[in-house]
Amino acid sequence: MRLHRLSLTAFGPFGAAQTIDFDRLAGEGLFLLHGPTGAGKTSVLDAVCFALYGSVPGARQSGQALRSDLADPLTPTEVVLELTVAGRRLEITRLPEQPRPKKRGSGTTKEKAQSRLREFVPAEPGAGGAAGGDAPGPDGHWKALSRSHQEIGEEIGQLLGMSKEQFCQVVLLPQGDFARFLRADAEARARLLGRLFDTRRFAALEEQLNARRRTAADTVLAGDERLLALAHRMAQAAGESADLTDPSVPAPDRYGQPAARTPARGRGSAAAGGRGRAPAAVMARPAVTATVPGQGGAVEPGGRGAAHASAADGPAVPGPGEPGFVETVLVRAAVARVSARERLTVARSAVAAAEAAERAAAEQWAVARERDRLQQRYADARRRAGRLEAHAEEREHTRGRLERARAAAEVAPALALRDAARRELDTARRAERECRGPLPVGLADAAWEQLAAQ
Repeated sequence: MRLHRLSLTAFGPFGAAQTIDFDRLAGEGLFLLHGPTGAGKTSVLDAVCFALYGSVPGARQSGQALRSDLADPLTPTEVVLELTVAGRRLEITRLPEQPRPKKRGSGTTKEKAQSRLREFVPAEPGAGGAAGGDAPGPDGHWKALSRSHQEIGEEIGQLLGMSKEQFCQVVLLPQGDFARFLRADAEARARLLGRLFDTRRFAALEEQLNARRRTAADTVLAGDERLLALAHRMAQAAGESADLTDPSVPAPDRYGQPAARTPARGRGSAAAGGRGRAPAAVMARPAVTATVPGQGGAVEPGGRGAAHASAADGPAVPGPGEPGFVETVLVRAAVARVSARERLTVARSAVAAAEAAERAAAEQWAVARERDRLQQRYADARRRAGRLEAHAEEREHTRGRLERARAAAEVAPALALRDAARRELDTARRAERECRGPLPVGLADAAWEQLAAQ
């Protein structure tokens, strides 16, 4: 955000119109607002805040408090701020709610607060000046955006990315608080920072983090106990009977193979109690028998023999919730995992052999099924051949009939023509007899030539 110009009219201690050109002041990068008490230094910052957010920090929120007591009654209180924010040059005009003389009669009336937001639109190259808009000029014109308090507040808040409270805490430090901060001790500085920057939320966050830390510690403790129970179940499933928290159990090397068992040279653990015995109490839950080095028999992990053996043969083992407990359990569980992995490898080899045998059997079954299919086809062919052989005489008779039928089919057209000619001949003879009937007796049987001569 960069301020360009601020105009104040009847605002704070400024009874008349005042204009501050920040572009001239910011030519060297930094500038100082200085003057005697009451000169209006804080009022300038209040005017900037009022132009941006429509209110000022502190208790001076009413229009009566913002209006100058030295101003003419007919001069309205007004603040105009020209600035560039997010690459946009804007002009904000604010008039607070304020009294003004009545137009008729005596007394005053309340004038509602007003807000205006304009944006400077640069002229396009070669346009030769802007057309339309507010106050056109050679470099562009001002375009009215809004007169709504809410719309202007939302637009400015979105462009600045902070609320009025955040702006006052981060950008505007209240007068005198910074000097007190420099001279105060650590406790006073903490209180002052808490009041300036409202650090109560950070204290609440710290308390929340502490509560989450305690909850996480309880969760870790419960998780460690569950991990121990799962590790015992894994050891039981793997066929191991060793105590997973026994220091004498060798840890696997970097390649996953169990290391050689070596006698534990520990400082010993407290046999009478303490946190080092916590694993023994937890270990007593699963029914697992632990073999104690140096003794001939087996003892229960949670019994007195286990406690004495742990105190005599190895260092104290961290309990659930203590640092190193997870690593201890995981290292001991790795031994059982290696053993289980070996058995798994053997089982996988057996499975692979069984799968190979299954594939071979499937191939043999496919060959046998194909052979059976061919045999069935052969048997069907033999049965059909037998049936054909049994009907050989009938087949020969049918074949003769077929040959005669084919021969008849060849002469059938000629026979049909003969029959048609015979029918035509009969018809012609009947017609001739009908024609000779009326002739005399001597001419009834005469030839056609004789009849033609007559």
